[in-house]
Amino acid sequence: MQKMKMPNTLVLIFATVILIAILTWIVPGGEYTRQEIKVEGKTRIVPIADSFKNIPHIGQHIQVLTAPVKGFQEAAAIIVFLFIIGGAFFVIQETGAITVLISKTARFLSKNPSLKILFIPVIMTIFSAGGAIFGMSEEVMPFILIFVPLALSLGYDTIVGVAIPFLGAAAGFGGAFFNPFTVGIAQGIAQIPVYSGLPYRILVWIISTGAAIAFVMIYASKIQKNPEKSIVYEEDLVKRQELHITKNDTEVKVKKRHIAVLIAFVMGIVILIIGILKWQWYIEEIAGLFFAMGIICGILGGLDLDHIAKSFATGAKDMMNPVLIIATARGILIIAQDGKILDTILHFLSTSISHFHPLITAWLMFYVQCIINFFIHSGSGQAALTMPIMAPLSDLVGITRQTAVLAFQLCELINPVLPTSGVTMGILGLAMLPWTKWVKWFSPLLIIYILLSMILLIWPVLTHWN
Repeated sequence: MQKMKMPNTLVLIFATVILIAILTWIVPGGEYTRQEIKVEGKTRIVPIADSFKNIPHIGQHIQVLTAPVKGFQEAAAIIVFLFIIGGAFFVIQETGAITVLISKTARFLSKNPSLKILFIPVIMTIFSAGGAIFGMSEEVMPFILIFVPLALSLGYDTIVGVAIPFLGAAAGFGGAFFNPFTVGIAQGIAQIPVYSGLPYRILVWIISTGAAIAFVMIYASKIQKNPEKSIVYEEDLVKRQELHITKNDTEVKVKKRHIAVLIAFVMGIVILIIGILKWQWYIEEIAGLFFAMGIICGILGGLDLDHIAKSFATGAKDMMNPVLIIATARGILIIAQDGKILDTILHFLSTSISHFHPLITAWLMFYVQCIINFFIHSGSGQAALTMPIMAPLSDLVGITRQTAVLAFQLCELINPVLPTSGVTMGILGLAMLPWTKWVKWFSPLLIIYILLSMILLIWPVLTHWN
């Protein structure tokens, strides 16, 4: 019996665009008034919660063909970011320095099993702390091109290489205790002390991070024992050849130019961290930094300018598939917005969870926030939309506003599977990991996170947590 083949990710996403277009002929139109707010020095446009009004819907038809084009325009920053990251890393890879670094690291960890065991939990905890403290999300993307080859060198697969930085940061983002874009804004809108309830939030962070680490470590151990159990086994065979990753113990010779490139690269990462924490850098500044790093590392690595230019173009070209996916996925939101049904969906979800037992209401708040998260990936935007509704609603149904904030916060744990998320699709594109295979692998952890979220909401409801 022939095994059923899953459709290409691009096909699935475009089918969703068509489905949303059909809904624009059925769902009533609606609209929120929007306003600008500043978060950490950045201006964002968010809806005003109590401003919803019904308006005529606008059925979409030929727009399904133009929505991906508009998606390119709206996602221009992250698309350019991907092109530059892909180009810069290919240049750095051409110097041979990354291959040397990965080979030496893999050789060292292979000879020190105790350190190899600690590798996954320690690195994932670091990324989780970044997500929990300053909302690390887009900033993970450059690290994918480091950890995928490193994971392959250590006998793991691409999924482990993606999961270490991506799920680490995502677990911290969803279980955050200081994240200004989720916890800070949501608590401020709910009119409770900002960053209050810290002890329980730290517990939530430990649990969410621990679940991700355990899940990845169990899988990594299974793959190391039997690589053929990996759902990306065939793809990884090709990657190992392209990256010159082998299982032999041949000593790789380190040259002065390799050291110079690695020093420049590390300095670039240090500047990246300082820029994010001190100067609130975002995609544009990070992309500019990697553009400079690509050129500098190429020169230090002994490449001539023609070689640097050709390598950069090759690396950027490899990003075309994820770029098409991101643009088409953004088309889903464009169709819903232009059809005037996006706000109707958000309003319906936000106002349909009253008249239940407090615990059931808390759970429904979480599920509603998860659905809204499919359409709105900005933590601050979602908080601005939903918390003015959820906060007073929590007063009416007998749960605390602190609990309502937690229900909102926990929905961020589903971010790694959302095809409408530019960050998720960008990361998978950088790793050349099909979204369908990633979802298949992540699904058990998704179920675990949903169950954990429901459990973590019980104590706050029963104790009237403030």
